[in-house]
Amino acid sequence: MEKVCRICATSSRLELILDLGNQPWGNGFLTKEQIPFEKKYPLRTVQCSSCRAVQLDYTVPKETMFMNHTYLSGTTKSLRQHFQRLAEHLNKKIHNLGLPKNVLDIGSNDGTQLIEYKKLGFTTLGVESSENIAKIANDKNRITTLPNFFNENIAKNNIRTTFSVINASGVFFHLEELHSVCRGVKFLLHSDGIFVIQFIYLKEMVENLAFDQIYHEHLLYYTIESLSYLLNLHDLEIFDASKSKIHGGSLIAFVSHKGRYDKSKILSQIIKEERKSRVNEKCRLNRFSTQINDLKNKQKRIIQNWVEESKIIYGLGAPVKGNTLLNYYDLSPREIGCLVERNPLRDKLYSPGCHIPVVLDTEVKRKPDVYFVLAWNFKQEILNRHAEDIERGVDFFFPIDVAE
Repeated sequence: MEKVCRICATSSRLELILDLGNQPWGNGFLTKEQIPFEKKYPLRTVQCSSCRAVQLDYTVPKETMFMNHTYLSGTTKSLRQHFQRLAEHLNKKIHNLGLPKNVLDIGSNDGTQLIEYKKLGFTTLGVESSENIAKIANDKNRITTLPNFFNENIAKNNIRTTFSVINASGVFFHLEELHSVCRGVKFLLHSDGIFVIQFIYLKEMVENLAFDQIYHEHLLYYTIESLSYLLNLHDLEIFDASKSKIHGGSLIAFVSHKGRYDKSKILSQIIKEERKSRVNEKCRLNRFSTQINDLKNKQKRIIQNWVEESKIIYGLGAPVKGNTLLNYYDLSPREIGCLVERNPLRDKLYSPGCHIPVVLDTEVKRKPDVYFVLAWNFKQEILNRHAEDIERGVDFFFPIDVAE
């Protein structure tokens, strides 16, 4: 268990918010032979009473989670389109500022984000901790990618230039070496450069009851308040922000060296809304915990009714967050026959904890009566892709139903 806050590193008063029980690492898909040796770890969110940052109180070593995993950015059309729009937005900013067109992506995965920058004429560099994924980026996608964990040491000893854009898409809440990474970013960011942090926004997560976004890879659950506290420690600051519906409700923070740019009206409005929501306050987070318990009980009754009616139920998608939900609900192949997935790296494996078999969507022989949609954050894309199934009477149940 962590003894002090991950951000302020001074307070040891970490107050429990939500306990999701002991769970395996959610991206640790298994072969049948590996199942008997699977490990489980506490999955609890706590809040620092000093800086009010929400975080996990247990760290699964980064070498376990990120050295060799199966997540690929490029498998989802919606995410690719989001990355394209973001690259185009930054391209305009960099052009207007007269800065060199170069970009560093931290946690660059298979290079999907950097491909969009490369199309726009940027010089690109990725840093990706998973060697198997970095190899895909280098060999298949032709994106120069260092197979390392990014930190201050890598920044100062392995990278020889500053960058107009440094990108961290869905990775800044993963960081075990949080302050070392911040120092590395500070060192490599051009004096007029922009550091782009994309993260699942705690305010949206709470309001949408999207508790499945809590898993061991996500060590921190940021608000503008808590992220600003962290950045201030490293002489960085948010000067602009925008909301995105990607991943069920994300925030994109545009960060610079402190004092470099005026703060935008949009950022001021987001801060105002955040304060009004009271999401940084313990009482609101406690209510979230109660709501999650109620949601679990309600949806388990729905699933049990399907089972009693002899309906065939498949999970749709095998995302990491889906495994948080499946394990918290204590589901098994008795209820969910298989998880239908598009990512070939997960084919013929078994889900962590619940040990539900994963089947590629091209290999599904018999359609279910119900798809229990675990990849709910891509709702519209899924419904469009499965229009024929819907016409045939297959039901699609979204356990977390967020308007796109």
